[in-house]
Amino acid sequence: MLLTIDAGNTNVVFAVFDGDRLAGQWRISTDARRTADEYGVWLTQVLEHAGIAPEKIKGAVLASVVPQALFDLRQLTRRYFHTELLVIGDPRLNIKTGIGVKIDNPAEVGADRLVNAFAAWKRYKQALIVVDFGTATTFDVVSGEGNYIGGVIAPGVNLSLDALQKAAAKLPTVAIQPPAKTIGTNTIGAMQSGIYYGYAGLVEGIVARIRAEYGKPMKVIATGGLASLYAKACPAIEHLEPDLTILGLKELYEMNQ
Repeated sequence: MLLTIDAGNTNVVFAVFDGDRLAGQWRISTDARRTADEYGVWLTQVLEHAGIAPEKIKGAVLASVVPQALFDLRQLTRRYFHTELLVIGDPRLNIKTGIGVKIDNPAEVGADRLVNAFAAWKRYKQALIVVDFGTATTFDVVSGEGNYIGGVIAPGVNLSLDALQKAAAKLPTVAIQPPAKTIGTNTIGAMQSGIYYGYAGLVEGIVARIRAEYGKPMKVIATGGLASLYAKACPAIEHLEPDLTILGLKELYEMNQ
């Protein structure tokens, strides 16, 4: 069995593959102060609850945008699963990423974005845009030749909503969901409309600009926690791939064996 770890700014997602089958997936909030033993106690408990014996884990792979968490995640796999962690993007290792990187400074690209780009390209084999609804809303662009050629980074949906609520003392906390109508007739309805349709407009607008600049047909894939919610309001989104990152991690691990 293979353990994949996607360490993002908001959550760390752990998934286990039994061959090609996704045996389970769990997430815990990201905390750079969390120790290897804290991860280990929690993770072994959820694995056992899912009927997965920790000793069946024979490999582990990680993509992380939180450098401070790397040491303890390495220790986690060593102590609790007796395996070395394959870190995608580690400059000390000659790791194949399965995709060319054609930007000004390739080292700037987050490992998760490369994993998503590779996984999407492997599935669709054409020019594409990966929209990831995470802590940031990112747009990653892959050329028809299979090269990562750049992207766009915007504040994430939850990040923007949190900033709005903190900056405006009288605004309440609201859930992110499609409003009953665009024109809000109360504060909550107006906020929900702004955050939902505002980000739908952001996605549609940026995708249209990328397509116009690239000048050739491009497929649009969405991933991340809020992707399924926003796909309903974004005709530009053609495919939902909620497990894109962990599937990409699995495939990159196999490629590097």
